[in-house]
Parts: sequence; C-alpha cells; structure tokens
Amino acid sequence: MALESSFYGNIQLQWLLPLAIPAIILSYILYTRFFHPLASIPGPFSATLSRLWITKHAWDGDMNSTLIDLHAQHGSLVRTAPNEVSVSSIPAIRKIYAPGTKFRKSDWYSVWQGHRKFDLFAERDERIHGEQRRLVSRAYSMDALKDLEPFVEDSIKVFMAAMEERVGKVVDLGNWVQLFAFDVIGEVSFSKRFGFMDAGGDDGSFSQIEMALKSASWLGQVPAVYWIHDRLMPYIGNHLGITARHGTLRQFAAREVAARKDRNDSSNHDILSTLFATQKEKPREMDDNAVTSMATSNIFAGSDTTAISTRAIIYYLLKNPDAKRALIEEINELRKQGKLSDPVKLSEADNMPYLQAVMYEALRLHPAVGMSLPRVTPADGFEVDGHYIPAGTVIGANPWVVHRDRSVYGEDVDAFRPERWLKEDTGDMHRFFFAFGAGARMCLGRNISWLEMSKLIPTLFLRYNLELNEPDKEWETKCYWFVMQTGVNVRLGRRNY
Repeated sequence: MALESSFYGNIQLQWLLPLAIPAIILSYILYTRFFHPLASIPGPFSATLSRLWITKHAWDGDMNSTLIDLHAQHGSLVRTAPNEVSVSSIPAIRKIYAPGTKFRKSDWYSVWQGHRKFDLFAERDERIHGEQRRLVSRAYSMDALKDLEPFVEDSIKVFMAAMEERVGKVVDLGNWVQLFAFDVIGEVSFSKRFGFMDAGGDDGSFSQIEMALKSASWLGQVPAVYWIHDRLMPYIGNHLGITARHGTLRQFAAREVAARKDRNDSSNHDILSTLFATQKEKPREMDDNAVTSMATSNIFAGSDTTAISTRAIIYYLLKNPDAKRALIEEINELRKQGKLSDPVKLSEADNMPYLQAVMYEALRLHPAVGMSLPRVTPADGFEVDGHYIPAGTVIGANPWVVHRDRSVYGEDVDAFRPERWLKEDTGDMHRFFFAFGAGARMCLGRNISWLEMSKLIPTLFLRYNLELNEPDKEWETKCYWFVMQTGVNVRLGRRNY
C-alpha cells in the first residue's frame, strides 16, 4: 500500500512541477504589473519585470535619450525597474536632493566605491561623506582658484602652441580638449603636467577610464554581479573594467602622490599641497589612502567631465553661427577696451555675460552625466504627483531630463539659445541646473572645471577662427554615466586681433 501511495505521489509530482513553474512566473508577472506598490507608475513593460531593461540601456549607452523620450510619453514618473523610478517633477527633485535630505545614495554607487574607505563620490553614509568633504573642501574652494589659475594658464599656453602648429588643418578638437583637461589635472593636482599635449596623445589612460565607465554604468544596475566577481577574482582573474578605478588608475595616482611628496615644494600651491597640510593637521582622518583616493578621483573624473563640457561649448557655438558671432563680438569689444588679456583671466571671463550664458546653455543641453542620480526613498515613503513611493524604492532624476523641463527653461528647450540665461530672473534655471549634481553631493571639482572652461574658450576664439570640417554632420555620443562625444573635427584659421 505504501509503495502504491509513493508511486501515485511521484506521478502527481511529475505533473505538478511543470505546472508550478509557469504558475509561479505568472504570479510574479501579475504581482509586478498589477499589485506591486509601483504598479500604477507607467513605463516599459519589461522594466516592470526585471532589471534587464535598465541594464541593457546602460550597456547600450543610450540612457540619456531614452529617458527624455519616456518622460515625454509618460509624464513626471517612469518606472525603469521593478523597484526603481525616474522622476522629473521639480517639487520632488527639490526634496530628494535638498541639503540635509533623508534620501541616501543607492547601491548603484557601491560598484564605484569598491573597497575604498575614502570616496566622496560613492560614499553612501551621509555622516561619513560630510566628515570627508569637510577635510578636503578647502582644496577645491573658490578661494583656492587664485592659486590654481597659474597652473591652468601654463597648460593653455601649451595648448595654444599646439593649435598654432595646426593652423589651416583639420584638428580633432574633441581629443585635444581632453588632452588639455588631463594635463591640467596633473598641473593643479601635482604641479606637473602629464605631457599628453606635448606628445599629442595619451598613454592609454583614456581607454582605461572609458572601459571603467562603461563597466560601472551597467554593473551598477546589478551590483551583486560585481561583488560575486570581486569574491571570485583570486580564482578567475579580473574581467571587469571598473576595477581599473580601484586598481591601475589608483596605482597611477599613488605614484604621482609619492613623487609629489618627494619634491615637496611649499611654493607650489596645488591641490596636493593643501591635502598634505590637512594631513599634517589631522593625520588619523586624512591618511595616505585618503590623499591617494582624492588624487584618483581627480584623474578619473576631472579630465572627462571638463573635456565633455568643453566639447559641448565648442560644438554648439560652431553649430549656431549667431551665437558664435555674438561671443566673438563680446571678445572683440573687451579686447578693444583693453579689458581682455591673452590668455584670458578668470576675473575677466567672469565679467563676460555672453560667455557665461554660452557655457551654461551648452552644459544645459549636454550635461556630462547622462544617467539618473539614484537615491533610496526614506522610511516614511514619499508622494509624487499623487503616487505614493514606498520606503526602499530607488528614485532618481536624470540631468538630461531636468534640463529639458519647459516650466523651468521655456518652450524651446531643445534649442541652443544662450540668451535665456541673460534675462533678469534666472532663479529656477540655476536652482535646477544639474550639470554638476545638486545639494550636498554637488561635484567638488566644479570650480576647477569652470575655471578651465572660462579661460580656454574665450582665449581659443580670441586667437582662432573655428569652423566644423563637416558642418552638416552631427557628432556621435554614448552614455556610459558620462555622455562622451566624438566628431568635433575643426578647421583652424588664425584671427587678426
């Protein structure tokens, strides 16, 4: 009897198991689509079922344009994963990224941080981040710019000498501004250019950074994959580009920090000299690892973000002849009045309203970051436009979406129109300008980046006439966290000024 019962039990299991798996899958689909707390928020069908949708677009490098289209279709909230939403509501964004916010960075950042204990960009604990930021903020402050400007000026002279050799030729200016930005990071950080402009190329660092960016942008969507790989690396080796941020690029930075210590010259007021002074005052809080981490961050992010922004300024000016003409008129008038040096000083650039408007407008249309800045909804949840977002939900705003909000920037948000920044009241435009992030987590290096662009752009257009080699051709972009561009090929002509 027992054998018979066992026999029939096995038969039932053989029938039930094939039915149970589809039933479980169907139940999951029904739950995520109709009963999940985010079920009422629209979005791509596949995004509600798994993280494959968001991971694929991070891999494909089109998240910036994809989210613009989705928000245009669905409104202020778009569900981009089973437990993640993208938000474009201005009141919501104000709360999420406000100083003192309870919204914390998501696990997406853990991939960028790895095992680093000192990492301002990726640190998710607000208390630790606040302590670390206070230790280093002096080195990146507006007051520090007066010490850093001579370093930038030295690099501009090298850049202009390289351009002078290429007058009448077609120049990949997009690549040259990255060589410039990387050499500036060497100057302002270590009082030493890396020599990329002298060589007319890099040493492989650019490809390492690009691989790390591409790797981290999709791995951040599935951080468990990164941490499993991390545990298995001793046995399987390294197969992820993001490890360059924690490995080879960090080793490069460590060598430069050590070399800077060996030639410690108190007369050079670079970023490292300020960090060394802080280390001397607070050796326990600011140890060698912390200094190396800051140097690595400078190298990893400082060159790319500035190069992306500089490319955008040049590209949009050359695509919009009226804007280019207005900038040159401002340059000519100030030069005629004896109020413009060569190279242009920061104080002079600050008093060039049209130049400043051009910079803001280019960075509005093409902010360096093209993916959402993900945060975790706090314990009491959050309501956005009638939708309740429960605790633990990942929510984030994409700078590309925010910068195309018609209620803030006007109906012509897709047009390059610097004049929008010249009106008397630009309060909301500046408040929701996300090119450098927002709130307490705003990019620490924004002042240095603005310094570089404020000096390079007017000096370049003062000396040269620039024209796109193929004016009707659009550049190409890829979004791997940063939205990189290729195709800024320019013909240089000398100006008489």
